[in-house]
Amino acid sequence: MLDYIFFMHGDANDDGADWDRYLAKLRATGQFQGGSSIGAGECVSRSRTPKPTTAHLTGYIRVQANSLEEAKALLDGNPVFEAGGTVEIRELPRG
Repeated sequence: MLDYIFFMHGDANDDGADWDRYLAKLRATGQFQGGSSIGAGECVSRSRTPKPTTAHLTGYIRVQANSLEEAKALLDGNPVFEAGGTVEIRELPRG
């Protein structure tokens, strides 16, 4: 299986969404590997002036899937996706 990360963007009104139900569904598949909302922070650099943080990212979920298509299927029920918002999917390379 491959590892993927879903980055939730803050472009949907998912207030009051049922994250517990969605996360329970992912856990039941055995593909859920963790996740969290993302709070405030800052970009730091030793060699130059820091850049602003990426404000549109609001959370992430890590999953395992056999393909990008299988990972996309795991978005069914995702509150951001279901509200018409953006979920960015990235494959995590193996080390």
